Amino acid sequence: MPGFALDLVASRNLASCRQKLLRGGSRPQHIAGACRAQGTTDFAALSPSEAIVADPVLSEPSTSAPTPIVRSKNWPKKSSLYILRTDGKSCSRELVTGTGKLHFAYPSTQQHLLVWRHRPKSVMVIMKLGDELLQPFLEVIDFLGREHNLRVVVEPHVYEQFLRGRPGYPYAYTFTPSDKDRLAEYVDFVVCIGGDGVILHSSCLFKHSMPPVIAFNMGSMGFLTNHDFANFKRDLMDVIYGGQKLDSCTLLSLDSVNSMDEPGNSLGVMVTLRMRLVCEIWRKGGSGPEQSVEVLNEMVIDRGSSAFLTNIECYEKGRFIARVQADGIMLATPTGSTAYSVAAGGSMVHPNVPAILLTPVCPHSLSFRPIILPDYAELELRIPSNARCTAWVCFDGRSRQELGRGDSIKVRMSENPVPTINRTDLTSDWFDSLERCFRWSDRTVQKPLELGDGRVAIEGTGRDMNGGRS
Repeated sequence: MPGFALDLVASRNLASCRQKLLRGGSRPQHIAGACRAQGTTDFAALSPSEAIVADPVLSEPSTSAPTPIVRSKNWPKKSSLYILRTDGKSCSRELVTGTGKLHFAYPSTQQHLLVWRHRPKSVMVIMKLGDELLQPFLEVIDFLGREHNLRVVVEPHVYEQFLRGRPGYPYAYTFTPSDKDRLAEYVDFVVCIGGDGVILHSSCLFKHSMPPVIAFNMGSMGFLTNHDFANFKRDLMDVIYGGQKLDSCTLLSLDSVNSMDEPGNSLGVMVTLRMRLVCEIWRKGGSGPEQSVEVLNEMVIDRGSSAFLTNIECYEKGRFIARVQADGIMLATPTGSTAYSVAAGGSMVHPNVPAILLTPVCPHSLSFRPIILPDYAELELRIPSNARCTAWVCFDGRSRQELGRGDSIKVRMSENPVPTINRTDLTSDWFDSLERCFRWSDRTVQKPLELGDGRVAIEGTGRDMNGGRS
């Protein structure tokens, strides 16, 4: 039989075997026994209509149920193969083991180490609105500008309110609205002082490429701001000069290490590449997007002040997937999974998981549960022409505007992540934030069963913790 090596005894009379098969005197499974008796080795020469499965163990026909057996030592080796992992822009070949078993060559996302090829020259410092954090703000810019000779860039309203005319800050600069789109070309890294809202604000300032961000927790919750301001000098020095030796970091590929000018002397800090979403507003009848916004947390469409439920059609790459009848719907990033999305019943997703979260807000359907989509999903949320009311959209809680009937929002993964500098490593920082902000899994510890005399029962054993019978 083509493709299989069969264990057969030599025979020369192939014609006799064929005739015996065609007469029906033997079952196809037992034709090997007949061939063994006649002495043929050209078993594969049988025509496709005479295809058989050999039973080299049984030499005579049997009235019992056939049991086809092929000795594994004579099986042909499986065909070799390989896997191409592709993201639409590049692909890499993943090796398969010698036995043909598939395996992952590497995790989907690994830890990232930020290493400067040259010492940073410019830093942008952003603080929470108001003057309650003015003193910490001045301490930070003085440390960076005076002690480490960095050019410090601040927002125009901060410069006008706190620094213009104030002596002793010659290293402080600001920018004009026309220069805003080019900030990423000149700012090496960003320092945020405040809460999570400051990080969201910094993401809005850099609409495309985003410099690394280090955030100090001076706000209310601070899920994304893991750094303690009491250690700001040490943490900022780690960013400027590196806090971890590159040659001791096992998470970088060898090619990355060899690409450095002096890998043995290079230092860096751990960063998290936080995914953003590109959200485009398409108006009815328009030939292109009216506006494009990148969000770090989520994009939300809701019914606003209307008394009616929203009626939204959901498409993925042009294919209809769902009709939303709810107070609203949101598309969130893994970073945003611990914000509005979790409050609406969505899952909390680790920032390294490449995903887009689709979370309905108070859906009028018991089966409409939140789902997690791959990051390559391309989604469209459209207001149908027969909807009872219009809808409203906002991006990271900002830029709220109305969507009319026939308007739609197209959402996909952004090519520009937000690199946030870790305090320790990504996973430790994330679990620390879950415990610190949400008291995740926190519960009063269950008390053991007391048997008296200081003994404690162990369930299912019939014994106490001292080994005695309970």
